[in-house]
Amino acid sequence: MAGSVHITGLAQFNAAMQGLERDLQRATRVATAHAAHLAEAAIKQMLTTSSHPKGTPTPSAPGDPPSLVTGTLRRSIKVVGPVPAGFGRWVAQVGPTAVYGRVQELGGPVGRGAELPPRPYVQPAYERLVTTGQIGAVYHRAWRTALAAHH
Repeated sequence: MAGSVHITGLAQFNAAMQGLERDLQRATRVATAHAAHLAEAAIKQMLTTSSHPKGTPTPSAPGDPPSLVTGTLRRSIKVVGPVPAGFGRWVAQVGPTAVYGRVQELGGPVGRGAELPPRPYVQPAYERLVTTGQIGAVYHRAWRTALAAHH
């Protein structure tokens, strides 16, 4: 019982898969950029929850975000990327460029033996975006749109 199988359309199938991969890559890059800018906005919002005049002690309690004084920390929140990070992955960084941004977030020594308690503002902003589903929704919309274009 001899027989043969003849497959047609393989070139078209491969071209369609390459197009789908290209569109999903583009969607992932765009979604990563969108998610990073959502995080930037959320972090900046965290840095507007309290304020006080320059030269007065900070009124924010340990564990609360730092108070807004001059706005330098808030203005220093920047997005870098997205950049490729291996097959199918894109990475963006979001955070402060102000030199004191890290010690405000994590706490630590600030000179003359003084310790600043943690006043997190980056992690809580990110956690809120994740728990509310906003980050996931950005990717789901982008991928759904890319997949729908190939029906």
